[in-house]
Amino acid sequence: KRQDIIDKTNQPVESAVDCVVPAVEKVLKTGMIDKDKVGLMGHSWGGYQTAFLITQTDLFSAAIAGAPLTNMISMYNSIYWNTGTPDQQIFETSQGRLREPYWNLMEEYVANSPVFQAQNIKTPVLMTFGDEDGAVDYHQGIEMYITMRRLSKPLIMLLYEGENHGLRKKENQKDYFNKVTEFFDHHLKGHAPKDWIVEGQSYLKKKEKESKKVIKP
Repeated sequence: KRQDIIDKTNQPVESAVDCVVPAVEKVLKTGMIDKDKVGLMGHSWGGYQTAFLITQTDLFSAAIAGAPLTNMISMYNSIYWNTGTPDQQIFETSQGRLREPYWNLMEEYVANSPVFQAQNIKTPVLMTFGDEDGAVDYHQGIEMYITMRRLSKPLIMLLYEGENHGLRKKENQKDYFNKVTEFFDHHLKGHAPKDWIVEGQSYLKKKEKESKKVIKP
């Protein structure tokens, strides 16, 4: 739960690590949970925490990050398109708790950015965005995706056309539900991976498939 994280100024996700990791370790000591089958999932700020937590610990066998912030510096200079206001206020006066601009707190901005810690990730990640996200621009996802590809790290990015910060189209909600289930089934339950996990789908192949659809009168 969000309220269980004790936030510290200028440590927006380092605070999450300090609270979430000991809590999970405490539960694992009870023996009720298989330590090799623990999943992590979050969306928006929770997606940000998810993306960062796996840079700091190998506790989780799979992680799903929905619309996560990944680069605090580029995010600081972007726009919250749903309102047309700069994202700077999120960092300096809201939940970011980075009380000054990045040029005054460069070390803190870097230290709390998943993209700058990606070299530490071993956990398979499923990351999701809408291409019309007006809260967290989906280019935050592209930054993480390209970084992880360069590092040969295990990340799959889903990009839903015409969706904002949350999925509203029924077909996309169903697709995401199925993919979340199949992703965790594979990494946590040992099920054989579905084709989309192994092969993925390029944008060109997606468009080719759509062009072949038969439109019924």
